[in-house]
Amino acid sequence: MSDFTAILLHTRRLQGATKELSLEELKDAQEKLASVVEKRVELQAAEEASKAEKAAQIEAIKQQMLAAGLDISDFAPNLETSKSTKSRRRGAKRPIKYSISVDGVRTDWTGIGRMPVVFSEALSSGKQLEDFSV
Repeated sequence: MSDFTAILLHTRRLQGATKELSLEELKDAQEKLASVVEKRVELQAAEEASKAEKAAQIEAIKQQMLAAGLDISDFAPNLETSKSTKSRRRGAKRPIKYSISVDGVRTDWTGIGRMPVVFSEALSSGKQLEDFSV
């Protein structure tokens, strides 16, 4: 909770914070706060009316479906086919350019990204990267 909210919602803290205000300033603040509350009430009423309208439209569509002898499951096969046509394609894996075998453990590298430690150790011992080409 912010400091403003903590002060506004606690009576004694609010009295302490407004102690230095004149009576006119307090009445002005009261009018502004009442205006904010009124706008919030109007906004909430509009949201509730919108929800009620949407619920009424849903109910009307349900009644039309019942009158036509349809059920929501009648639409499910059509929905599944539209989703299955959109399969995700993945790119092909990068080809391996370098390979090294140390102590029976084979390490492959595409040449992109961070160089494996095995390769960097071999390069520091004097070998060339081309020695490990596949």
